[in-house]
Amino acid sequence: EQQLTSPQPEIDAAQAKWELTATQEKPTAWITLDPRELKAKNGSTLTKLPDDKSILASGENPATETYTIVATTDARGVTAFRLETLPDERFPSKGPGRSVNGNVVMTDVRLSAASLLDPSGAKPVKWKTASADFSQTDFPVALAIDDKPGTGWAIFPEVGKPHSAIFEFAQPLAIDGSAQFTITLDFQSQFAQHQLGRFRLAVTDSSNPHGADSLPPPIRAILGVAAAERSPQQRDELRKFYRSAISPAARELNDKLAKLKQSQAEIDKLIPTTMVMEEMSAPRETFVRIRGAYDKLGDKVTSGVPAFLPPLPEGAPNNRLGLAQWLVHPSHPLTARVTVNRLWQLFFGAGLVKTSDDFGSQGERPSHPELLDWLAMEFQSPVASPLTHEPQAWNVKALVKLIVMSATYRQASALTPELRAKDPENRLLARGPRYRLQAEFIRDQALAVSGLLNDEIGGRSVSPYQPPGIWEELASRADGKNWTAQEYTQSHGRDLYRRTMYTFWKRTAPPPTLVTFDAPDRETCVVRRARTNTPLQALILMNDPTYVEASRKLAERLLTEAGPTLDDRIAFAFRLTTSRRPSPRELAVVKNVFERQLAAYRKDLAAAEKVLAVGESPRNDKLDTAELAAWTVVASVILNLDETLTKG
Repeated sequence: EQQLTSPQPEIDAAQAKWELTATQEKPTAWITLDPRELKAKNGSTLTKLPDDKSILASGENPATETYTIVATTDARGVTAFRLETLPDERFPSKGPGRSVNGNVVMTDVRLSAASLLDPSGAKPVKWKTASADFSQTDFPVALAIDDKPGTGWAIFPEVGKPHSAIFEFAQPLAIDGSAQFTITLDFQSQFAQHQLGRFRLAVTDSSNPHGADSLPPPIRAILGVAAAERSPQQRDELRKFYRSAISPAARELNDKLAKLKQSQAEIDKLIPTTMVMEEMSAPRETFVRIRGAYDKLGDKVTSGVPAFLPPLPEGAPNNRLGLAQWLVHPSHPLTARVTVNRLWQLFFGAGLVKTSDDFGSQGERPSHPELLDWLAMEFQSPVASPLTHEPQAWNVKALVKLIVMSATYRQASALTPELRAKDPENRLLARGPRYRLQAEFIRDQALAVSGLLNDEIGGRSVSPYQPPGIWEELASRADGKNWTAQEYTQSHGRDLYRRTMYTFWKRTAPPPTLVTFDAPDRETCVVRRARTNTPLQALILMNDPTYVEASRKLAERLLTEAGPTLDDRIAFAFRLTTSRRPSPRELAVVKNVFERQLAAYRKDLAAAEKVLAVGESPRNDKLDTAELAAWTVVASVILNLDETLTKG
């Protein structure tokens, strides 16, 4: 960049010499090609306009496209090929592109040549260099000959005007007689529908194809002004044009710079980034907005903490760092209580303060205030707990261990009529917790007991099974696949079975199977989830591919890992899903289910195959089809038990 913008004696001397004759040079003779064949790969219609031999694209306007033009010429020793982009009233902003703003991004240009007597002997032409009368910033014409589909030549904001790009051959063509050219123009940019709308092709045998006839009118006008009378802006524009389009030495620098920038951009994409906030050197003035009106200013206010809580720690800065230090200071009474209460809610279904989303004056008072205080102090204490023998100091794992080892948590969850009448919500903690699992836990549990769960830690989000069309219904665009989260692309392989915390989440269309089990839509922060029981939940558990597939894989485990008898296999399934053995009555019911299903599938193997075909995980072909299908139904029944879906 410094070389291109700073004085270069040799290039500047060559420019001064060029300026003397630039407008007097004999124009390069260009021979307009008359297309014989026109093809568009993805559905566009290419038509030759008879008046000027230009080519018009119409009809379907796909996200990406490839044009192929076959033309012949009698010219000998061809040295370059020219592409003219032409404005047209039929396109937005008069084109010359078919995009919504008239722009073009041509990602690649290829040309092969052959003798007309032997078209099958076509050979690709190697490029020497390229120039254009205008290139969009970061989209120089050199990127159209770099063989990379992610780069290209663009012309914004100079749309609605004619432009030309010249592509010089590494060597003049040595073909005796008439030649046939096959020209391929690629438009594979991430920017949808950025292909040419109207254009024209030509060739030349000139030894200086980047000559005077490619001068834009503004440059011609500057050259018409005496050198001593040109303004600094005119001199800069003239030097920029000469170095980008005329000078071979500067053009090589431009090409090298474009490739270096592209390499830098590719490297940057590999580096993870994160947003970082920084304090302003001089904080902006802030005022109370009277009744919330942005233009009605009240008293000026400054940063601080509520007066009814302890002040900022001594020496703490009055900014976000000071606020963070204040939140975890031993004198602060709320942070530890709120955190402890949310963890208690996770294990017991309700917090010691039931309104975990509201610790204010309108929230519910704690059911056990002394217990809440003690847990908060334990959580903050830097001294090792006498119960867990682990250092605390905001140690979440130690606090979890403390809760789950307590006698309160380890109580049986059995409910007597007396307790039901006196304490239906278990606010007195007279029994162990019992409540339906959260949506994510239900899915992960089914994957875990079936042996499908991928327990890899970290990595990118994944897209498990989802009914088709949900995202597309909300954002129906022809070019949806070119934009983030417009079309749902399902993951495959091990990614299908990653823990639910790695599921990609689109707030306007959250995963329907999770929302059905009361997962929040994430439009706002939710501290306390609702908990419902609906028929739709059973419909999902018995029909969604995730759970049908999990049932099949659990059935395979029953047939390969459990004992040989029905009782052994049913007991194994119960222990995997409920952590206990079935009662004699339960055993009889499940046996009956299996025998009925086995008889049905023996008569209808096609139905058995249909059940076993659900999901992408490979099926164990060594197992009997009807028997495996019957056990799949049994596994589904057990996975649907309230006890399987309920904690406690």
